[in-house]
Amino acid sequence: MTRREILAAGGAAAAHAAQPPNKKVNIGVVGGGFGSSFHFHLDPNSRVAAVCDIRGDRLQRLSEVYRCDAGYKSFREMLKHPGLDAVGVFTPAPLHAWMACEALKAGKHVLSAVPAAMSAEELEEILECVRKTGLRYMMAETSYYRQEIITCREWAREGRFGTIFYSEAEYHHEGLLPLMYDDRGFPTWRCGFPPMHYPTHSTGMIVPVTGERLVEVQAVGWGDGHEILKTNPYRNPFWNTTGFFKTSGGHSCRVSVFWHVAAGGAERAHFYGDRLSYIMARPERSPNTVIRIAKEGKTVIDSNGYPEGDVIIEAFQQPSHLGRLPEAMRVKSGHGDSHTFLTHEFVSAIVQDRHPAVNIWEAIAYTLPGIVAHQSALKGGEPMKIRDYGRAPA
Repeated sequence: MTRREILAAGGAAAAHAAQPPNKKVNIGVVGGGFGSSFHFHLDPNSRVAAVCDIRGDRLQRLSEVYRCDAGYKSFREMLKHPGLDAVGVFTPAPLHAWMACEALKAGKHVLSAVPAAMSAEELEEILECVRKTGLRYMMAETSYYRQEIITCREWAREGRFGTIFYSEAEYHHEGLLPLMYDDRGFPTWRCGFPPMHYPTHSTGMIVPVTGERLVEVQAVGWGDGHEILKTNPYRNPFWNTTGFFKTSGGHSCRVSVFWHVAAGGAERAHFYGDRLSYIMARPERSPNTVIRIAKEGKTVIDSNGYPEGDVIIEAFQQPSHLGRLPEAMRVKSGHGDSHTFLTHEFVSAIVQDRHPAVNIWEAIAYTLPGIVAHQSALKGGEPMKIRDYGRAPA
């Protein structure tokens, strides 16, 4: 063979190796509310082999969405379904850790809705199961694949921000009261749920964009003495909590999770760098905004006669990243078009035998800071350390 033929053959082999194997991942989906909003049936490498919910109407919904006739009302029975490779857990938050561990112990890969767990001990149990079984765990944090955050993650890797020395993120969700009771008037898992036990829509923006861990926190909570705050099983007295964090890089950030606030619903972040800053759109209709220091470096004088740096402030038209997905999956989906990306990443990680992007180590890095922040708020804002559990092995 000539040198050119050798290089061509090598290139062809490398291209072939980069393609995922033509394998079908058989997935069981438990939880017919949120769980019916994903797209396993559109991924070329997966099929929904079983569905599960204790409620007949939600079980029917899962069966219709995923075109699956194998329905179960028992989670344990679904885990015994022949040929099942993986499980998507979309049940009430307090069940996530237990169900994830049961599925892993049963030999199934796991995709879990957020939050991953309710305590540091539960997070450690999932981590131990992943280590012992060698299986893949992914937390379905939607913020990681919001179109704006995909852009910001890439800009950070390219160094466009310079140093991100301050970031902030907020999850504001007024109007949850109807979801705190079922149609019989009984409390649901959401009744009195601590705001900072649901931090990942915020931390799931900050941690992957900055590339840093949250290692210290002081948090302040607010509640108005409502009967829900006095009687909930979590003993949580707060509607809203704000955490002030220090990162592993010595930088600062703020995270706020509000259940009761006179503001539009929001899942958004700001990233302030010494070269570029990015401000996500507000519900009050301000656009995504990019701010850069002008190359000319001119000094301007403000209305008070003080010198001010010359910056360029521009509305940013966020492009869609859907073109990166298989053609059948290029559909609009929930939480900023993130659901199709989450589905495809989970399936691809199994097929390619690798840890997914939001693996258990990342899930801990997104979830644990909120758990510790809640403890800080309960102690009147006492500063508290947050353990870093490291990162996924290569």
